[in-house]
Amino acid sequence: MSGLTGKRIAVLMGGASAEREISLRSGQAVFEALSSLDLDVIAVDLEQDTTLWMQQIQDAQADVAFIALHGTYGEDGCIQGMLDVLQLPYTGSGVTASAVCMHKRITKCVLDDIGIRTPEDVVIKDDKPLVYPVFVKPISEGSSVGLHYITDEAAWDALALTNLDDWLIESCVVGVEVAVAVVNGQAMPPVEVAPKSGVYDFASKYTAGATDYYCPARLSESQSEQCKSIAEKAVAAIGCAGAPRVDLIVPDVGAPVVLEINTLPGMTATSLLPKAAAEVGIGFAELCQMITASALAVQSGGQP
Repeated sequence: MSGLTGKRIAVLMGGASAEREISLRSGQAVFEALSSLDLDVIAVDLEQDTTLWMQQIQDAQADVAFIALHGTYGEDGCIQGMLDVLQLPYTGSGVTASAVCMHKRITKCVLDDIGIRTPEDVVIKDDKPLVYPVFVKPISEGSSVGLHYITDEAAWDALALTNLDDWLIESCVVGVEVAVAVVNGQAMPPVEVAPKSGVYDFASKYTAGATDYYCPARLSESQSEQCKSIAEKAVAAIGCAGAPRVDLIVPDVGAPVVLEINTLPGMTATSLLPKAAAEVGIGFAELCQMITASALAVQSGGQP
């Protein structure tokens, strides 16, 4: 089974970030999926005390790690560096690509440099945006943690940001929001996300019924192909591996705009990546197996 027979797989979940509970959901889903294939799988709930992680991972005595962590320490290159030291192959991107994608401003610089559109930064004067509405999001967070849609000066003042250097303040791009997963370099069909609130924030992502999803997305064939091409180009430029997800807005006029790259997207059976895989006939267990097998292709653990 793609080289996984006889290998012990450690599914790393939990962790110390604000997304711990989301990670536990992803990790449990992956653990159950891989177990259903009669593989040797162990679930490792990494403690909130990160100093315990190395011992926990060593105690698992695994041959490969499936990283189901989200957010700080999981997506920013930290756990990847630890696994490199342990010489344990792992799923997803390596240290550098993980760190770049976690830092949204650096990601924007890389994408802008290769001609991929990103939302324009809003000019700040006297600690206030010159125009509204704006999206405000932390430089280094995931799962829409800390995302704010600010419509006027009163809402801006109420936000009371203390250090603007820690935040991106971006213009609003109007269009269809889609997510394109790229599995082992190959883009999956775009999944359209249509939050009923109009903003795909944390609540819209994780509240049942708060968002409608369409796969395939309600785009023209040319728009879908353009989104897939941009997603593949974006992850290749940064050196992502595994199954990253590129989030985009498709405006009525002009090229799609990349909002961010998520190196370790959600992996519950109803997450966006599994939805896209299902559209091309790849079941959830098979998807988890594919991602795990790709990690073993680099035996040194030193992924791109």
